[in-house]
Amino acid sequence: MNASKQTIDRKHNENTEIHPFLIDIPQQALDDLRDRLERTRWPDEPNSIDWDYGVPVRYLKEMAAYWRTEYDWRKYEDALNRFPQYTTTIDGQQVHFLQVRSPEPDAMPLILTHGWPGSIVEFMNIIGPLSDPRAHGGRPEDAFHLVIPSIPGFGFSGPTNEIGWNTDRVAAAWLELMGRLGYERFGVQGGDTGAIISPKMGNLAPDRVIGIHSNGLIAFPSGDPADRDLLLTNVSIYWFTGTAGSSARIYKEDAKSWGMPGKKSNACLRHNDNGICHEKTY
Repeated sequence: MNASKQTIDRKHNENTEIHPFLIDIPQQALDDLRDRLERTRWPDEPNSIDWDYGVPVRYLKEMAAYWRTEYDWRKYEDALNRFPQYTTTIDGQQVHFLQVRSPEPDAMPLILTHGWPGSIVEFMNIIGPLSDPRAHGGRPEDAFHLVIPSIPGFGFSGPTNEIGWNTDRVAAAWLELMGRLGYERFGVQGGDTGAIISPKMGNLAPDRVIGIHSNGLIAFPSGDPADRDLLLTNVSIYWFTGTAGSSARIYKEDAKSWGMPGKKSNACLRHNDNGICHEKTY
């Protein structure tokens, strides 16, 4: 059986059901992490250096000690679980996503895509203002119905179990996801890796994507201690899901096209009941 036939068969047999999801990291995993942090073998460093040689060991020791003794994963696990979460299978891969519907019935659907080494944690503080601007001093007409997926290979959408999950494939998967959720026309937003995926969605389905916002901003920590908890929540998700390796593979998958002229895509957006592609990208 050739590769294209395998892809058709997988899509034809794929379970398209959407299942509720809650984050529930076993206590054993939390205890194991604390034990590993306590037993860290630290490298040496020269005396009297600041950040000229990279991250100072003393800074990492302080961060690790805070992670081990003060940071409260359960607090942020509960905070994430306040948002409705789901999983579904797309192109053979489990995809995890938040779906936060606005109280405004005419809100615009919007899909938000994180980057690397990021996660859905990037969006925790903007979900409320975007979905319910009326409650945050904004205008109700600026409200969005939000879909916030974890890229395959990242966090609760991983690890991936096969190669080939490049940004083109993710873009096609997001279009399938939005269709399953009943959103035929929507906006897209993404930063970092998401800033690559989002425009590709527009290229694949210009009749469905009504607007694109991309950002690749390089920002520096403000020093706010609450930025530290969010950083550790993000890192913790990578650790607990074992996706540090699989998430980085997206760079390998996309490296084949870096510096190359744009080329046509042969992704299939929709299949009919017989598993035959009837809506193809070009």
